[in-house]
Amino acid sequence: MNAPLDPATHEAIHAARVDLAAACRLIHLFGWTDLLATHVSYRVPGRNDRYFINPLGLLYEEVTASSILEVDLDGRVVGGEGDVNPAGIIIHGAIHASAPQAEAVIHLHSREGVAVSAQEGGLLPLTQMALMVYGQIAYHDFQGVVLDERERADVLANLGDKHTLILRNHGTLTVGRDMGEAFARIWRLERACRFQLAAQSAGVPLRQLPPEVIARTLEQAQAIYGPQASFFPSGKREWAALRRRLDRELPGYEQ
Repeated sequence: MNAPLDPATHEAIHAARVDLAAACRLIHLFGWTDLLATHVSYRVPGRNDRYFINPLGLLYEEVTASSILEVDLDGRVVGGEGDVNPAGIIIHGAIHASAPQAEAVIHLHSREGVAVSAQEGGLLPLTQMALMVYGQIAYHDFQGVVLDERERADVLANLGDKHTLILRNHGTLTVGRDMGEAFARIWRLERACRFQLAAQSAGVPLRQLPPEVIARTLEQAQAIYGPQASFFPSGKREWAALRRRLDRELPGYEQ
């Protein structure tokens, strides 16, 4: 028999479930859903061989802490009732198994994210918002729907030590040391994509930034949002604010 969980671990597990459910509800509020298709996951606290993931079949605004599934690295459901998106097993299982910076993983098929992922240049260093994430972006080429386990190695190799991945012709992905960090990163990435598309749609020449300004702003981005930042540390300010909004507008996710 498994030993009973100590109170601290039990509390951490519940908090992880609540944070994952909160992320799903926020994805709904921001209009980033793809009906049932995208996925969010969180490594089970205290374990490297299991993670939580939203179940296939629930709309994002329906996800609660108790509805979340616990799966092993091969995608077998070991806790909860329901099915897992097979593509989620390939992507999230690979990242949780091998990327130490990835306690939380968010993968989206948003309108803006997919549109930028289909552009040859990807995210361009056109705006302050883009430069806040530009230095941490990696790219993964489209190989078809992610159902082949052989693609796991490519996803990991492309992600490397970055925390943001644009899956070309497919969507966006971020990882974080907790859900707040991963969510703040995906929010900044999606916002940058939205502003790029807005600028391109104006039909006028785009003003390019000098290389030295780009380099300086990338350094500033690390100071503002990097792992040791004091201004916006690890998404903590953003996550607390977003949870307050969720409590007002779409409560019930903690159940």
